[in-house]
Amino acid sequence: MRYLLMICADENWVGSMTPEEGSAMLAEYGTFMEEMGKRGVVQGGERLRPTSDATTVTVRNGEILASDGPFAETKEQMGGYYVVECKDLDEAIEVASKIPGARHGSIEVRPIWEM
Repeated sequence: MRYLLMICADENWVGSMTPEEGSAMLAEYGTFMEEMGKRGVVQGGERLRPTSDATTVTVRNGEILASDGPFAETKEQMGGYYVVECKDLDEAIEVASKIPGARHGSIEVRPIWEM
């Protein structure tokens, strides 16, 4: 089964890291990707631009409305994601627990509803 692992953290925390802390975090993500690549579970993933670059689109009564920023006012924002193929939810949770961002934010594990 495929799962979407959404990496959520406070953008202010991410932006406050020193260059050394940022480099160390990127190295941890490299290690994660290497391990998951060997296991063959990661099918894709990307880092997302900050919410200041986001646009939210709604359609009401046929009218398209685009507004700056994310829709939800939350403490944590989605900063990236992975799509993984796992045998079950337990394996998806185990993979999510290895994402470095889980130590500073949260990882939402969502089954993909195949169309």
